[in-house]
Amino acid sequence: MKTLPLVLSLIVGLAALVPASRAAETSSLTVTFSGIKATTGAILFTVVNSEAAYGDKAPASAQGMLPVSTNSASKVLSGLAPGRYAIKAFHDVNGDGKMNANPFGIPSEPFAFSNNAVGNMGPAKWDDASFDVKAGDNTHAITID
Repeated sequence: MKTLPLVLSLIVGLAALVPASRAAETSSLTVTFSGIKATTGAILFTVVNSEAAYGDKAPASAQGMLPVSTNSASKVLSGLAPGRYAIKAFHDVNGDGKMNANPFGIPSEPFAFSNNAVGNMGPAKWDDASFDVKAGDNTHAITID
């Protein structure tokens, strides 16, 4: 009977270690946008970790504005949890803070999705744009045009 408290103590002690090790599992994601034609304005982007967030029905994991001065631009996002992510971005060439469109609603500024996924009469699908982010350092390249 004396071993039971020892075993329970050991189990509780090991369980306390698990969250600490999982908390250490963070990711960084370096996103590089290339194919930039105009070296004005900024790239505005949203990083999401669920299909609901991709459809604007849940909060984004990260958002940012990346000034453009050359034909490529990079941003490092730190502290992400490992998982499945997708990115939506557009190049705000004129710097007005919004994605401009023609009278028919077709974007008139360059845009892109992760995996260089292409939409059909709307944004690319989550399944096409999503990618895995593992613990540690990750990179993802997007051509914006």
